[in-house]
Amino acid sequence: MEKTRIQKIIADSGFCSRRKAEELMSKGRVKVNGHPVKPGDKCGYRDLITIDGERIYMPRKKNLVYLMMNKPRGYVTTVSDELDRRCVMDLLEDVEERVYPVGRLDRNSEGLLLFTNDGEFANSIMHPSRHISKTYRVTVRPDVNDDQLVQLSEGVEIDGKKTLPATIVVKEKEPGRVVLLMTIKEGRNRQIRKMCEAVGLEVARLRRISIGPLKLGMLKPGTWRELTAEELRALRTAIGKAK
Repeated sequence: MEKTRIQKIIADSGFCSRRKAEELMSKGRVKVNGHPVKPGDKCGYRDLITIDGERIYMPRKKNLVYLMMNKPRGYVTTVSDELDRRCVMDLLEDVEERVYPVGRLDRNSEGLLLFTNDGEFANSIMHPSRHISKTYRVTVRPDVNDDQLVQLSEGVEIDGKKTLPATIVVKEKEPGRVVLLMTIKEGRNRQIRKMCEAVGLEVARLRRISIGPLKLGMLKPGTWRELTAEELRALRTAIGKAK
């Protein structure tokens, strides 16, 4: 019987992305036929795979779904939350297929968020090597000087590692308030907020407005829609998987 890497099987099931599956495996939360496994291990599609005791089922034929949402503030980007906070999945109650968020926006951030049950696609969007650009509209306080703009553009150190060069555009400037458009090609945890904090800026509002060629547009907060064929094709081209 042909065997496949376990993280791929988990991603194909729609439970989570391949990258997330590897994290779960490293923490000992994934078992095959009752035995813990690690990233790189293989098994068959008929083997019993469990995550935290929950069995992973492989659908016979999966209807691949690709959605975009304008995430509102106050929602956490998780499938469920042990603190009983509002989750983005609560806004997808009428979606029949089981999907999961691609990447994340923190609770106080808003804007463009992707959902899919295509594990390979999700992994490609999130993988650091792809350098998919993400643009954010960031309102900061109190003011921005040229030195701060240069630091943000050239890269600042956060969590012990320097960020990649970014594109920074001053969109609006008022006394005590500046709106920046910040484009980065990484997806580190709370990266935009940490970058601003590193140069002495306070983030008052953070909204993601694009991922690669995909733009948020006029989608209302808390609502979602399916990606068009053109949008999906443009994203696949951006990640080097044009179809």
